[in-house]
Amino acid sequence: MVQSIQTTTGRNSPMNSQFWWHMARASGIVTWGFLMASALWGILLATRVLKPYDRPAWLLDLHSWLGTITIFGTALHLASLVGDTYVHFGTADLFVPFASSWKPLAVAWGIIGMYLLIAVQGSSWLMKKLPKKLWRSIHLLSYGLFATVSVHAFTAGTDRANHFFQAFGVAIITVMVGATSIRVLYAGKPRTRQVIGSDARAASATKSALPPPQVRQ
Repeated sequence: MVQSIQTTTGRNSPMNSQFWWHMARASGIVTWGFLMASALWGILLATRVLKPYDRPAWLLDLHSWLGTITIFGTALHLASLVGDTYVHFGTADLFVPFASSWKPLAVAWGIIGMYLLIAVQGSSWLMKKLPKKLWRSIHLLSYGLFATVSVHAFTAGTDRANHFFQAFGVAIITVMVGATSIRVLYAGKPRTRQVIGSDARAASATKSALPPPQVRQ
């Protein structure tokens, strides 16, 4: 009886293996959603498309918070894969592209996405210490990050045949494509406003330099 209980609750038991596998799948899907939300809030902050109803400070704080949650979600996803005993993932399998014997290409997409996430989120934490051009160049990798993670989700995930997963994936990809389109359309508008503002200040200065009109007697 004791031996039976130990076999049922041991590390290699079906219940234990299924728990970590379900945890890996759930954490991966949820983190994918948080990644989309973080990118969406970043685009809203960059374009100010919701102005005057948005609040830049609030958007920035939420964007940073979502990015941090994505990091923790990725860590939980990796830890769950290590805990799973059905498919063994070693250190190299999780950090070296194509090292895994289980779907090497699909897993490689996830590893590349992980490194892109570290670069993008790290640049956010070091934003005040990095040159603006360097920070912006690194931050643009977030679009490639979402693309690689999406490919990883549909190629490595065992839920790709699930209708809920398909609907969720199509929904967040559609939102991201729409947000990216808005980002492209609004890319030149801040500069335009800056130029218009400079012209207005120049016109105001010129007007002030002109002598006052003479009043006819």
